[in-house]
Amino acid sequence: MGGLFGGDSTPAVVEPPETPTRSDADVRAEALAERQRRARAQGRASTIKTSPQGVASEDAAPTKQLLGNA
Repeated sequence: MGGLFGGDSTPAVVEPPETPTRSDADVRAEALAERQRRARAQGRASTIKTSPQGVASEDAAPTKQLLGNA
């Protein structure tokens, strides 16, 4: 049968291009570089900012002010 819009032909199958492969050493080196980059990106925010006496700055724990007090 010709079908509703004519023609029984099917398009030719096109083979997909080969995917590039990476060696195991390349993958490990890239993973190590990414871990080191993330470790450096954390910076000072990940460090403990207290002394043996406790929090050194007053900004860390704000106090509540009551209305009418200066």
